[in-house]
Amino acid sequence: MSAPFDGIGFGYRPRAAFACDPALSRGRFFSEPESPTRTPFQRDRDRIIHSTAFRRLKHKTQVFIAHEGDHYRTRLTHSIEVAQIARALARALSVDEDLAEAIALVHDFGHTPFGHTGEDALNEVMAPWGGFDHNAQSLRIVTRIERRYAEFDGLNLTWETLEGLVKHNGPLTDTNGRGLKGNVPDTILNFSTLFDLELSKFASIEAQAAAIADDIAYNTHDIDDGLRAGHLSLEMLEAISLPAGILAGVRARYPRLDDVRTGHELMRRQITAMVEDVIATARANLALVAPASSQDVHAAGRTIVSFSPEMAAQEKELKTFLYANLYRHPDVMTVRAGADTIVRDLFGHYFATPRDMPEGWREGLDRAEDRIKARDVADFIAGMTDTYAIKEHRRLFDRTPDLG
Repeated sequence: MSAPFDGIGFGYRPRAAFACDPALSRGRFFSEPESPTRTPFQRDRDRIIHSTAFRRLKHKTQVFIAHEGDHYRTRLTHSIEVAQIARALARALSVDEDLAEAIALVHDFGHTPFGHTGEDALNEVMAPWGGFDHNAQSLRIVTRIERRYAEFDGLNLTWETLEGLVKHNGPLTDTNGRGLKGNVPDTILNFSTLFDLELSKFASIEAQAAAIADDIAYNTHDIDDGLRAGHLSLEMLEAISLPAGILAGVRARYPRLDDVRTGHELMRRQITAMVEDVIATARANLALVAPASSQDVHAAGRTIVSFSPEMAAQEKELKTFLYANLYRHPDVMTVRAGADTIVRDLFGHYFATPRDMPEGWREGLDRAEDRIKARDVADFIAGMTDTYAIKEHRRLFDRTPDLG
């Protein structure tokens, strides 16, 4: 056990030896004095919450466009739900809750308006200039695009938060620097040459907790939104092993419960089942790997915070079901087609006529080489909310697709 950074009078709080210790943080790209009252990871969390990019998540699509209804998840509410689950996992595993929360809150910063539709569209139009990747875009935002501080661009987050942001889904390269899932975006490679994020190693336990919390959150809450939209039904879920077993238990205990409350009981019990499975599996993996430090976690050669094989199979079945019945539902696909048009139109227009971009974005782009101009246009569009993208399209074009 090692004592955490305790500022002034914070006292000792037990933490596992394999946790990221804020007192031993690898620091920030730009050196700053430490806070006397907050750990470095708490400061990261606070900077993320107070950023412009965090506020914009409230009007960015999760599955349903924001104006389709106030009760559907947005990227903001999804991120908050992920952070809650990540903290619960970190607490159970005796690692740093603040770091897990910070990574969970920042993990979707790079998402475009209109969810994955916007990302796919930007990736295609940006193909001649390296494509578009939301994970790399998150790194651009926190290291360059956010401009809140007098002495540096970005949020100047700690190495541990940046490493967790970039690698929460696992290593990006092999030991020879070759991408494990295709080419690694230049944004990540270039930054890592300046502030080595050890792209061939696994991320911290805290980052792994945030990553699997993301899976738990959207696998559960997308069902909730799908039921609310009428695209899914409880009867459809009876054919999928994980929710089917839970539904059977709910109905046996509450035979007269209405469908809405039955759905809520399903959600809470599914989250609990998945969280408890991860905790039990991670503890078993930790006993097997026996890491004595956070460095041992990085070098473990495997993911430690994971589902059991049984839960992993059920989770894969559920994802397949959601893809076929919710994400590819005809109504959702109709909206996605309109959203795709909006993003492509905006990119084409701004690339051809950068003077139509707002002040602070358009300066110098008329004379910039295409590679720089295209990336700046992509940065601008990626930062848009759904509502702003629609508003801009209506300003610039005679006809805007109806997404309602």
